[in-house]
Amino acid sequence: MLDAMQRLTLECRRIFLRNHEVPVQIGAHDFEKTQAQRVIFNVELFVPYALSTPQADQLSEVVDYDFVRELIAQRIGQGHVELQETLCDDLASQMLAHPRVQAVRLSSCKPDVYPDCEAVGVEVFRMKAWSA
Repeated sequence: MLDAMQRLTLECRRIFLRNHEVPVQIGAHDFEKTQAQRVIFNVELFVPYALSTPQADQLSEVVDYDFVRELIAQRIGQGHVELQETLCDDLASQMLAHPRVQAVRLSSCKPDVYPDCEAVGVEVFRMKAWSA
């Protein structure tokens, strides 16, 4: 019998959005609260082939990339968030609520916080229970 990660690998299509850069009002430090800063999102949605294999070559048969971009824009539009953990948890929960999405891997990073490293960030992975 396959474990959950093997099922994701073998039974799901992986839809991704890489290095989606947007200005975000984020940060717990005073210097982060004065203006938006660059945040880079990487998202992977795992969608079972049974729910994402087009028969008629129509966008409605798959999970649209715009869904991911719109959720990120909507969440950012709600105003300042202190922590990347909060932002990632909120976004992952919303993405996982999509009826076709079985699992979500999502990361955010802030590339401009410290001069001595490429970025600081957070990654989360969430998965629904598999139905029989």
